[in-house]
Amino acid sequence: MTTQRVGYALLIVLALVAPTFAYPVFLMKALCFALFACAFNLLLGYAGLMSFGHAMFFGMAGYFYGHVVKAWDMAPELGLLAGVAGAALLGLVTGALAIRRQGIYFAMITLAFAQMVYFFCIQAPFTGGEDGLQGIPRKALLGGLIPIKDDKVLYYVVLAIFLFGYATIYRVIYSPFGQVLKAIRDNEQRALSLGYEADRYKLLAFVLSAGLAGLAGATKAMVQQFATLTDVAASTSGEVVLMALVGGLGTIIGPVVGAFIIITMQNYLAATGEFVLVIQGAIFVVIVLAFRKGVVGELAEWWKRRRAG
Repeated sequence: MTTQRVGYALLIVLALVAPTFAYPVFLMKALCFALFACAFNLLLGYAGLMSFGHAMFFGMAGYFYGHVVKAWDMAPELGLLAGVAGAALLGLVTGALAIRRQGIYFAMITLAFAQMVYFFCIQAPFTGGEDGLQGIPRKALLGGLIPIKDDKVLYYVVLAIFLFGYATIYRVIYSPFGQVLKAIRDNEQRALSLGYEADRYKLLAFVLSAGLAGLAGATKAMVQQFATLTDVAASTSGEVVLMALVGGLGTIIGPVVGAFIIITMQNYLAATGEFVLVIQGAIFVVIVLAFRKGVVGELAEWWKRRRAG
C-alpha cells in the first residue's frame, strides 16, 4: 500500500510539472480520454458489461456543454453539469433496456443506441450537423476568478477534473458497491443467490459510467472549443475499448496508461495519414499476444512474482 501511495504521489508531481516540457493542449486531450477510458473500464473491467456505444455519452456531453455555454450564454460550470446530467440520463434510458440482455446481446443494444444517437446528431439543429458545434467560448470559471483562455491555466483545471473523476472511480471500486459489482461480474448467479439485485447494481454502474464519460466529453469540448460527429462515432467507441485493453482491463491505472499511449500515437504518427490506424492495429495485436492483461496488468503480475520470489 505504501508503494502504491508513493507511486501515486510521483504521478501527481509529474502531472503538475508536465506543462513545462509537453504541449498543454495535447496533455489535456490525453487527460480527457484517460477519464473516458477509466469510466469505460468501470463498466467492463469491474461490472463485466461490454458497451460498444460509449461514445454517445462522451460526444453528447460535448454538445450539451457547447449549447449551454455558447447558445444559452451560461457559465462553463453549468455546461459541465449539463454534460454530466445529460449523459447520465441517456445512460439511464439505454441501460434500463440493455441490462435485460447479457453478453453480445447487451453489447449490440448499446451499439444500436449509439448509432441512433449518431444519426440524431446529424439531423439535430443544435449540433450543427456535419459541421459540428464550433466556436465554443472559453469563459472564466468561478465567476471570473479562474481565467481559462491561457492553455496552462486550463490544463490545471482539466487535471483537477480528471483527478476528481479518477478519485470517484477509485472510491467506487473499493467500496462495498464495487465489491458487489465484482461478484456479479465473476458469478452473477451466485450473487443473485446471496440476495443481491444484480440488475439494479448493473444499472447504477452503467449510469455512473455514462455520467463520468459525459464529464470527460464536456471537458474535451471546453478544451478544444468544438464538438463534432467524431465524438459520437463508432470509431470513438472502438478507441476507448482499445485504450482499456492496451493499458490493462480491470486495473485502476491501466486505462490511463492506455489512453496516453493511444493519444501519443495519434499525435506523433499523424503525418502518416491513414497508416496510423494500421500501426495502431499492429501494436494492438502485439500487445494482445505478448501482454494479455495489458501493459499495467502484466507489470503488476511481474511485480507480484518478483516479491513472491
